[in-house]
Amino acid sequence: MNPLALFSAVTVEQVKEILKKHLEGYKPEIEEANLLQAYNRVLAEDIVSPEDIPAFNRSTVDGFAVRARDTFGASESMPALLTLVGEIRMGEQTEIKLSTGEAAKIPTGGMLPECSDAVVMLEYTQLMDDTILCAEKPVAPKENVVEKGEDIKKGSVVLKKGHTLRPQDLGALAAVGIDRIKLVKPPAVSVISTGDEIKPPASSVKPGEVRDINTYAICGEVMKWGGLPLPQGIVRDNFEDLYDAVKAALEKSHMVLLSGGSSVGARDHTVKVIESLGKPGVLAHGLPVKPGKPTVVAVVDGKPIIGLPGHPVSAMVIFEILVRPIISTMLGRPEDFGGTRVYARMSRNIASAAGRQDFIRVKLEQRGEELWAVPVLGKSGLISNMVESHGLARIPSEKQGVAEGELVEVEIY
Repeated sequence: MNPLALFSAVTVEQVKEILKKHLEGYKPEIEEANLLQAYNRVLAEDIVSPEDIPAFNRSTVDGFAVRARDTFGASESMPALLTLVGEIRMGEQTEIKLSTGEAAKIPTGGMLPECSDAVVMLEYTQLMDDTILCAEKPVAPKENVVEKGEDIKKGSVVLKKGHTLRPQDLGALAAVGIDRIKLVKPPAVSVISTGDEIKPPASSVKPGEVRDINTYAICGEVMKWGGLPLPQGIVRDNFEDLYDAVKAALEKSHMVLLSGGSSVGARDHTVKVIESLGKPGVLAHGLPVKPGKPTVVAVVDGKPIIGLPGHPVSAMVIFEILVRPIISTMLGRPEDFGGTRVYARMSRNIASAAGRQDFIRVKLEQRGEELWAVPVLGKSGLISNMVESHGLARIPSEKQGVAEGELVEVEIY
């Protein structure tokens, strides 16, 4: 067993650094997909625009294309008189070329005619007859106009490798004519629930038995943060069954998550199984955090194995602070990707042990102009605590608690 392993004073930050070193040789697979399959996926390459967007100077309003200097000094009492020489139609290239004192009618999005450099809004004009336009307000050059390439320039990097695609990003790719892109293939994450007392959700349960919460909560977390969950079912608390399940999971996935096997009763099986499967084995057993102390962290032949606590709250907290950064590293995006962080005032005193990070489930409440974090207190086996709360407030290891009214950082789920 690794000397750091058994309930040592290793911190979460140290564990993350150790895991990152073991993942340095990880090379993600790349696949090609169309835009409608790309939401929330990670780019595997820089995207360079093959063209200017827009491809021509466009009007941003309904009105009249003009040469701006022909409108200087115009007012309602003394409008600029311009000769109307034609009309621009949507979706058509215009052959109109304006001379001094001329204007052309144009719709929003229409192509500006040659020699025009501004558009007078329709509401600031009047027609004296079919050919004479009165402009009652001056416009500056480029006013009410989007110039060629103003949105996206040809040859510019639209999106960088490692970027997680949002709806607006898909729109930008469509705008430049790209409908297929290379994406990082989601890492496959096997999820195993362990325990003789654990039963499937549809089962009726007898006294002493509980339904499997963690498979579903943890698979949801994996999907949320860009991985591909591979649920492996429920495994009984014995060496042979657990060994076979973890060995099979390692063969089909890039990471294995066990829940329940890190409790006092089952931890010997978990540690022995991991140590028997490959090197370096267990890196840390026990973290100075609450909830989530009995966490097992291991690597076998370059693949992380994380033994999550059996209590649902503890399992989800450890996922957020430890597993989520691993998935981000595998996807090639920043380790701290995702999660909206806000500052709020704690609504009551909360004590914490020195040298231990505490993660407090909180509801967020707006009180006047300030945001307050109201602790959702309860034991780590209560999934309703997570349902009722909005996020986690972190108490750093160097503090022994927070006082009522003190600002804390809250990461929203």
